[in-house]
Amino acid sequence: MKTPIIAFLLAFFPGGGLLYLGKIRGLFYTLAVFGIPFLSFIMYQWTAIEPFIVFALGGLLMYIINFVDTVVTASKLIRTNEGASHTTSANPNFESERFFTIILSMIPGLGHFQLGLMNRGLTLLVSFFGLGAMVVFVTGLAGRGEFLIFLALLPVIWVYSFFDGMQLLNKKQKGEELVDRSLLEDFETRREDGKKSKAIATLLSIFPGAGHLYLGLQRRGVQLMAAFLFSIYILDVLHLGIFLFLVPIIWFYSFFDGLQKASKLGIEPLEDTPVISYFINNQKWVGIGLVLLGCYYLITNILLPVFSPIIQEYFNVDFAYWFSRYFQITVVCILLIGGGIKLLSGSREKTRDKEASE
Repeated sequence: MKTPIIAFLLAFFPGGGLLYLGKIRGLFYTLAVFGIPFLSFIMYQWTAIEPFIVFALGGLLMYIINFVDTVVTASKLIRTNEGASHTTSANPNFESERFFTIILSMIPGLGHFQLGLMNRGLTLLVSFFGLGAMVVFVTGLAGRGEFLIFLALLPVIWVYSFFDGMQLLNKKQKGEELVDRSLLEDFETRREDGKKSKAIATLLSIFPGAGHLYLGLQRRGVQLMAAFLFSIYILDVLHLGIFLFLVPIIWFYSFFDGLQKASKLGIEPLEDTPVISYFINNQKWVGIGLVLLGCYYLITNILLPVFSPIIQEYFNVDFAYWFSRYFQITVVCILLIGGGIKLLSGSREKTRDKEASE
């Protein structure tokens, strides 16, 4: 007996699902999806006429039609199987319900609608598309491409929605009663019960600091989130592309630290130890750093645009060019040298203390 779910999965390869169902037209979809873009490319190489590139989109259109055709054909197969097994199966609609729930779960929330969970499905649907629209809107409004990094949360919502739908489907087909609760109500219930989910903590750890905040590690989570976002912003503003390697280092450290904390949940108490305790114990230097950063933005955004034309007119010196060309590099060099001296002096003091103790 052919399985509609397998047919749907095979449909990701053009024509594969229909060939599995014994439909010869599946071969047509295979040739069309791969053949149309290939012929369009050959014609473009020979004629150098750009409109032929448009025909390459025909392959994508045929790919979508292949999916629709496979779903329609598989749904007919479900009705045939239900009619054949109606006398032997107590619940012949199980296969149909599972098939349509899996297909609809490709869009967050629709699979929950299929299960009759309107509140939960609406929460996931609005969260997915609302977050995407908000990120694009803020990025266009602010003109800063860095905000697009928040689109990384969309796959997290999609994966959670899909597996949540599959879990609820299994519960329903086992005869368990489903409660139509939104995600916020779920979180509130877990908070009142004093329980936290390791799975949710793991998913949230994909974004630096979010998993720690969910686990109640406020100081550690805020530090990791601030370090990640602040490093992206500062490196972009100061045009320090050489230090971009710090961004993936912070991400990997935060992700695996979040996994480690989630694995200890319920086994041992979690301590909210800050990642860098130096800044907490030396708030004076943090304040000095913020003051210097504020002065830097005051100079670059207000004083420099106002006085640079005056200096160039009277002294024939392009102060804005010299400032942007050498000042930032000088500051970075001073910070690197100062940090190196600080580390060297600290290691010497530790060596002296060790020798004195011996």
